[in-house]
Amino acid sequence: MSEVGSRPGPAAPSEDVQRFTAAERWVHRSVALLTGVCLVTAAILYNGALMMVVGHRQLVSDVHVWSGIALPVPMLLGAASAAYRRDVSRLDRFGRADWRWLRSRSRRDGTIPVGKFNAGQKVNAWLVAASTGVLLGTGVLMHWTGLVQLSWRSGATFVHDWVALGLGLLVVGHILQASKDPEARRGMRTGRVSRRWARTEHRRWADEVD
Repeated sequence: MSEVGSRPGPAAPSEDVQRFTAAERWVHRSVALLTGVCLVTAAILYNGALMMVVGHRQLVSDVHVWSGIALPVPMLLGAASAAYRRDVSRLDRFGRADWRWLRSRSRRDGTIPVGKFNAGQKVNAWLVAASTGVLLGTGVLMHWTGLVQLSWRSGATFVHDWVALGLGLLVVGHILQASKDPEARRGMRTGRVSRRWARTEHRRWADEVD
């Protein structure tokens, strides 16, 4: 009887849950850094006043080109992580709850059962991935001028400039949204979030974790 009575009860659930692995956080930081470098150097190259202040146009151009070429590398290397592949699969699925989330004005009150990523995060990931592909392709045509004829390069320049502007606005919006949610930032910084936040913002995912 004493042995039975001395057995510990079930452990209380931890206040925190793991949201992202080290590999996933490394991919996010690497992509964010390279994207930031590309956007800053693009602004310098595009704006004559900034270019006059910074100088070294060829160096700025080289940094811009090679940062753009390197941009998909962290995403590809991340595929070595099973957790990263699972999250890419989650981002690729769009269900009824996601449509409800987009249409709802009270989408953040926890009433809609959201998975690990909400619909806004999924759309953001798709747009970033698509923009990266378009910018890489058009950038190659612009930099290596002998690949295609002049009319193609002119078209590539037009598309490249406007997609870059769109990506810049997307990044600004992403940063503004992140600035409103310190717990989400902690999840990307440390890999862990509070269980309460998980149940409020991503209830379906929190159920999976539990």
